[in-house]
Amino acid sequence: MAIWGHTADGTAVPIYTLSDGEIEVRVTAFGAHLVSVKAPDRAGKMADVALGYDKLDTYLIKPNPYIGAIVGRYGNRIAHGKFTLDGKTYQIPLNDGQNALHGGPKGFDQYVWQSREVPGGVEFTLVSPDGDMGFPGTLTAIVRYTLQGKTLRIDYTATTDKPTVLNLTNHAYFNLHGDDQGDILDQKIEINADRYTPVDATLIPTGELAPVAATPMDFRKPETIGARINDANEQLKRAGGYDFNWVLNGERGTMHQAAIVSDPVSGRTLTVETTEPGIQFYSGNFLDGSFTGRHGVKYTKHKGLCLETQHYPDSPNHPKFPSTELKPGQTMHSTTTFTFGVTK
Repeated sequence: MAIWGHTADGTAVPIYTLSDGEIEVRVTAFGAHLVSVKAPDRAGKMADVALGYDKLDTYLIKPNPYIGAIVGRYGNRIAHGKFTLDGKTYQIPLNDGQNALHGGPKGFDQYVWQSREVPGGVEFTLVSPDGDMGFPGTLTAIVRYTLQGKTLRIDYTATTDKPTVLNLTNHAYFNLHGDDQGDILDQKIEINADRYTPVDATLIPTGELAPVAATPMDFRKPETIGARINDANEQLKRAGGYDFNWVLNGERGTMHQAAIVSDPVSGRTLTVETTEPGIQFYSGNFLDGSFTGRHGVKYTKHKGLCLETQHYPDSPNHPKFPSTELKPGQTMHSTTTFTFGVTK
């Protein structure tokens, strides 16, 4: 552990380095960000396969593209920032056009979390007070990063003193070439999902669970990301590429495969498993070059991809979606793993 820097109010921000075998991971208490992941290619050459910044100061700039952040209290979008719980309507400040995104203007990505070392990793804790960004209930969120061999595991736990809604995820951007090498369009992805949630013009789910068959959303076998990204498809046009929630196959609450990304050039692979019911595959459509990464490379469109394991966007306004409600006396727990490998 080292002190990486300080926030504007003088709060010290620790950064931690986790290492086990060939993989090295860095995480920081600011926003519980995943800062870097170093992994070898098929020849053993190391590269940082997660986008990130050299200095804490860059993470403090607002607004930002959430690179590596833990987002909450509600990751992804809530339509009009509004939902009703137990007959009472709550309003989250809007920060994505007419919607609330990733918890509102000051989400969990902008706080310094309490941190402590645990076997094999680090545990971060944040207490979000009742009314924080309009959400009800004092929520205690715990995010634990552990590294074992080639697998980075993220465990999420939360409790509340009032009924609330919750959707925690990690917003890391991955590029298996290395964060300073090209874009992700020639990499391949496989997503373990027969259905996805189509969106309206503001990227809010319509409520439909649509089949991926015969659409550019079909990744049931590995497909090159860039092969269909510019197809004449209304959904792709609305999002500027891929930015959708896939309905994962597998039993919710048990670990199941979500996605596999592979880079034919370097041989690197990334396998994602989760207990969550959905995954947001985002192809970095809104990266615009305004942020520069740790190697002096501007983060432009499609520079990285996100695989955000989650409940579905706008679930509080869709009773047929898996519930994101958390009640007093309950404990929310979910797990996601990222395993880094190589093919010969």
